[in-house]
Parts: sequence; structure tokens; C-alpha cells
Amino acid sequence: MTNAIHSKAPVLVAGGGIGGMACALALAREGLPVELFEQSAEIGEIGAGLQLGPNAFAALDELGVGEQIRSAAVFTERMVMMDAVDCSEVASIPLGADFLARFGNPYAVSHRADLHATLHAAARANPLVRIHVDTRIASIERVDGMAEIRTATGQRFTGASLVGCDGVRSVVRDRLVGDVPRVSGHVVYRAVIPAAEMPEDLQWNAPVVWAGPNCHLVHYPLRGGEQYNLVVTFHSREPEQWGVTDGSKNEVMSYFAGIDARPRRLLELPRSWRRWSTADRDPVARWSEGHATLLGDAAHPMMQYLAQGACMALEDAVTLSAAARECRAKGGVVDWSAAFRRYESARVARAARVVLSVREFGRLCHATGVERLVRNSLWSGRKPQRFYDALEWIYAWKPENCLTAF
Repeated sequence: MTNAIHSKAPVLVAGGGIGGMACALALAREGLPVELFEQSAEIGEIGAGLQLGPNAFAALDELGVGEQIRSAAVFTERMVMMDAVDCSEVASIPLGADFLARFGNPYAVSHRADLHATLHAAARANPLVRIHVDTRIASIERVDGMAEIRTATGQRFTGASLVGCDGVRSVVRDRLVGDVPRVSGHVVYRAVIPAAEMPEDLQWNAPVVWAGPNCHLVHYPLRGGEQYNLVVTFHSREPEQWGVTDGSKNEVMSYFAGIDARPRRLLELPRSWRRWSTADRDPVARWSEGHATLLGDAAHPMMQYLAQGACMALEDAVTLSAAARECRAKGGVVDWSAAFRRYESARVARAARVVLSVREFGRLCHATGVERLVRNSLWSGRKPQRFYDALEWIYAWKPENCLTAF
């Protein structure tokens, strides 16, 4: 009788962002009922642009939405790092035929809202997915081998398992791990610029990083080149608390006094800014307890330097669904404790490597003094094949080997 009940009980998914929607879609495509809980009154995604590597497209294809994302994305010609002090080119990585042949999928940029809306629409269209909005989870429990959540309004929902996709400030993680976010001290400002206002000599079809001392700028085209995403990052002089607020142009300008006028003029363009005080968490060896686990930023929040946050959440969703498939007995019952152990074994080390590599790449982007000169001398003139070799551990991920530690 217990197995029969568990086979019909839904998977509870906390959080309706990119990770939560991808998780719901992946599990539903395995024939598993899902109930997703989003605390906001409306489903949506804040932010602007994001970058999608070949690993993200491999996951999106597995989720059945790869072609839709491709149709709205901008396929960039190369990735570029420029020195923001002297305007020299530090590195250039071609993203054309050789890149595609090496990794089997392209590199592209997209608006976060376009990716999220596509995942949301696909999840809603699946009859096995039920979405609850304006529903904040107050606590989680394990009752009679099942996962139970209680909402802020006192409602209770019971499921066969629980997946926490609820971001850096995860309620589920607080229950399973109990650690605290690591406020990085790095502040990110984001804005979207109409193409008509972007300087012509900077309208490159590429994600461009202008690396400066303790700061950097990024720009790339969005939505068919109609807009440009602009992101600036700096090391704050003040104690920071994680959060999102309106930004101040004066604050941004004060941190970029030491860079060349060519990239610095970009800071004059936005009419408004959004300010993110960023945080990640130190990697942990376990994400799961019994019938509950974590996914995306709840499991491995990371800073933005390698543009892998959304990509890792998509990988997580595909891997979790594969683990559920592998641990599913006749009659459709999933051994969720076993599935979560299988999922963890494939994801923990890889995600930790990304989190730690992101921190190191951020340090190199913001290098000062002699370290800046060393960085430039190491990367300038490097052949594309050497960059591809260095990136293979990230970009060569595929769904067919997702349960193998990579």
C-alpha cells in the first residue's frame, strides 16, 4: 500500500526560477507528477542577459526546448577579454565551426526572461506539473517516509520527495545543511542598452570582458542585436549584505576611475541600474537528507565570472531526472533516497570545481599591478585550441554521461 501511495505522490519543487522550472520539466518528462511552489505572486525572472555554453544547450535539448532557445538567442563570433587600462586584447576565443566541432553545441547569449519563459511554458504545458504562486515555504518535515512542507499561511503539502530550487537564501538548504551564504564583497550592476545608443565601435558580436583593477565591465548583444547587455562589477569599499536594490550612477563611476575612456564611456549610457551585492557558498559534500535534496543556486550558488550559474542548474535538472529513472522500480516507484545519492555522486565535485574556479577567474579578471601583467602575458596570443582544451571540462558535459562524475 505504501508503494502505491508513493507512486502517485508528487515531487515537491521549491522555487520557480530557471532551476525550478527546469527541474519540474525534467521530472515531468520522466512521467513523474510535480507540484512547484513559487513565493512571488507572478512567475517571472529578474535580470538581463545570460550566456549559454555548449553544456547548457545539451541540457536544453534533453529538456525538449533547445530549438526554441536557439531561435531567440544571439550566436556570438568569439569571446574576448580586453585590458581596461590600456585597451590591449588579452584573449580571443573563436566560437565558430572549430568550436562547434569540438563541443557539439554552440555558445550563445540570451535574455534571462526568454530562457525562463520558455521553460515555464513547457512546464505549464505538461499535465503532470502543477504550479502554485504566492506560496512561501515556512518549514519542511519528513513524515512517514514522505516529504511535507508547510507554507506561511499554514497550508500543508505532502510529496514523495522535495527538491529545493529556492536560490541563495534557500529555506530547504537551511533545513538540510544549515550553513550561511558567503557575502563576496563584489557588487554587480546590470542594465540593458538600446542598440542605437551603443557606441558603434563597441557593437561587437561577442561577450566582451574589459578587465580592470578590482573591477570589470561586460557587454554583449541581446534579442537579435536590438539591445546590449551591460554588466559592471567592482570590489565594494563598504561592508555588504546580499540583496538587490536600485543602483547609483555616482557609485559606479567612483569605482572605474582607473580605466581607459573607451570602456568607461559605457557607464554613462544606462538610464537606470539594478545593483546586486553578490554571495556564494562554500562547497559542501552532501546536498541531500532522506527524501529531500537541492538544485541550482540552493545547492551551489556561485558568482558570475564563468557565466555558469544557469548552465549548472540546467545540468542538475537533467542529472536528477536521469538518477530518478535509474532508481525507478517496476510500477513506477522511485527510491528517492537512492536517486538523490546517485545525483549527488555525479554533481557535487563538478559543481564545487565550478564554484572554486569562478572565484579564481574573478581574481584574475580583477588583477592589479604585476599580476595583471602576468595574466596578460600568459593569455595574449594563445591559440584557440589551447583555450578549448582548458574549457573542455566545462563545455563537454553531455546528458548521456551525466551520471558519471565529470
